[in-house]
Amino acid sequence: MSSPRVVALGELLLRLKSPGRERLMQSGRLEATFGGAEANVAATLASDGIDCAFVSALTNNPLGDAAIGELRRFGIDASNVVREAGRLGTYYLEAGAGQRSGRVVYDRENSVFANVAPIPLNWSRCFEGATWLHVSGITPALSESAATICLDAVTGAQKLRLTVSCDYNFRDTLWRYGKNPPDVMRAIVEQVHVGVAGRGDCQTMLGIIPKHAERDGALNVEWYRVLAEQASNAFPNLDLQVITLREGNSATNNGWAGCLHNRKEFLVSKRYEIADVVDHVGAGHSFTVGLIYALIQKKSAQYALEFATAARCRKHTIVGDVNRVSAAEVEALMGGQGGGRMQRQEIDCDFAR
Repeated sequence: MSSPRVVALGELLLRLKSPGRERLMQSGRLEATFGGAEANVAATLASDGIDCAFVSALTNNPLGDAAIGELRRFGIDASNVVREAGRLGTYYLEAGAGQRSGRVVYDRENSVFANVAPIPLNWSRCFEGATWLHVSGITPALSESAATICLDAVTGAQKLRLTVSCDYNFRDTLWRYGKNPPDVMRAIVEQVHVGVAGRGDCQTMLGIIPKHAERDGALNVEWYRVLAEQASNAFPNLDLQVITLREGNSATNNGWAGCLHNRKEFLVSKRYEIADVVDHVGAGHSFTVGLIYALIQKKSAQYALEFATAARCRKHTIVGDVNRVSAAEVEALMGGQGGGRMQRQEIDCDFAR
């Protein structure tokens, strides 16, 4: 059996964040890093030793050079990133605190990735040696050409028998080119094997209207079971429909769990109470990473769901887009080691000649 190789398709963005929990431009300073849904998935998987490649389009200037350097720093194959003249997509982030929600301001219209034509992307070359393709609903929201690229990618991957995952990821500030999300997303999800949804994504992105009454309370598990079952029935290729369950008490206090339908059974994960959220951005992507990582390791559906949920919980303690925790740290949390006690390690230096 060939070793796993994950290809992620999406846009890499410049992330500009106000320091700490300041309001945007409160001090006139911004912290510059890079991020983006699909790139976050590739970076976190690569950090845990999974062979990863990223397919995208970036500006052909020093900002693009720095973005490519960031991908390579994580060990990601960036050889199929198209370089063209134009602008790099950007987002501005203001962290929330208590009852003040966090805020993201996108500045990505007419970016290189949004405008790139499908022709420069050679899918047979992009998928060489690949076993898995990951996409998200953010890409087809950017432009008609980006939607075409995403559909071409999942169709090509399906023909080559790659496993295809998609995080539906509805972004209400996108979808500005005249298409309704279900008109685009349903064709993409028809080629998907592992679907990941947040609250409301199945309805908004896929047009699936639950057959039963509105959910009663924050987390009516039976409501989500029926919703996941309807999504599975609507898309025959879906082996797994996963939905994250978030309870947002405040910007810095959340409850998290996940559920999964695999056509045989409906599973629900352990629930985590996160009392001091450090950074919301990338949490959903970390859930997807955990799911992919565990499935690649041939773990059971229940284990994959628990691993994904614990990975998402860990991400809330990390600043930045990428979940900088190891698989071992995620497994430790799954095993109950999440009390916050200081971890001490001795460095063994042997200077014997």
